[in-house]
Amino acid sequence: MSTIQTTEDINHQRRRFFGTAAMTIAATQIGLIGAASAQPSKAKSPSVPAVRPGSHTSFASIKQVNAGLLNVGYAEAGPADGPVVILLHGWPYDIHSFADVTPLLASQGYRVIVPYVRGCGSTRFLSNETFRNGQQAAVAIDTIDFMDALKIDKAILGGFDWGGRTADIVAALWPERCKALVAVSGYLIGGLEANKAPLPPAAEYQWWYQYYFATDRGVLGYEKYRHDFGKLIWQIASPRWEFDDATYNRTAESFNNPDYVAIVIHNYRWRLSVAKGDPRYDTLENKLAAGPVITVPTITLEGDANGAPHADGSAYRKKYAGKYEHRIINGGIGHNLPQEAPQAFAQAVVDVDRF
Repeated sequence: MSTIQTTEDINHQRRRFFGTAAMTIAATQIGLIGAASAQPSKAKSPSVPAVRPGSHTSFASIKQVNAGLLNVGYAEAGPADGPVVILLHGWPYDIHSFADVTPLLASQGYRVIVPYVRGCGSTRFLSNETFRNGQQAAVAIDTIDFMDALKIDKAILGGFDWGGRTADIVAALWPERCKALVAVSGYLIGGLEANKAPLPPAAEYQWWYQYYFATDRGVLGYEKYRHDFGKLIWQIASPRWEFDDATYNRTAESFNNPDYVAIVIHNYRWRLSVAKGDPRYDTLENKLAAGPVITVPTITLEGDANGAPHADGSAYRKKYAGKYEHRIINGGIGHNLPQEAPQAFAQAVVDVDRF
């Protein structure tokens, strides 16, 4: 079963590299939650009920709304007047990463909203002329535009991978829009100059797909093999998660979006400075490159078997200046933490709301 440890207990956990072992993930996660490095919560949080990962495989319906440059597809559950939680997925994942988290939070009275990121699922650009831009500021602005379109002034944000970065950015630059934050793998905001610095060979090895995407061969290969490529990333990033084909294929359907390859390729090329961003975001990118501190209440999470590149929790502790807690989720939990350990993720949302 999965359990949770805090940063104080594991203060010097090292960066994890590719795992190869395959084990069965337990069916439930229990909330043995430590409280090191956190301020006391206002009141004791209710316990989120246990759920077998994979119990929910779909959403009741997908809604669409025009927001900024996009027509955004999103799932929604829970009472319309409940406190809002917006859950943001990463790559190569989609809203199904939150298929179990969503009903858990809805049962606690939250209005839960899960949008497809640009280039994924039913989200579409409103104009064929719009630059298919995957840079971090553009994706973050999408969330602000989405909140505006739904007339949401403030929400709890939760995310992982690209979605974790977006949630970090909104919390850092627009704290008035973010009530609290749950971020897998912590502080993911970066800048182009910092990205130019070389890493040790073993760390560079983990970024192999960035360099593949920087080539014409990589674009052709990703276009042709996007389904198999995504599955390989899942296996590498979550080496102990024994997902089945049906679970993967539900998400892989969202990769058929006509802009999917363009957005993914631009995102990684932009990070390596081999593709230009949009000048309209230069001011925001300069702010992000400075590494802004996040002041809203935050819980950061890390799976004990995350095979994707990630920093040790102690490396970003100082980036969170408000009430804060870091949790290690044990039990063979990989990069796709909300889908692999939905109870632990949902519990973090409920808890951070009471900080």
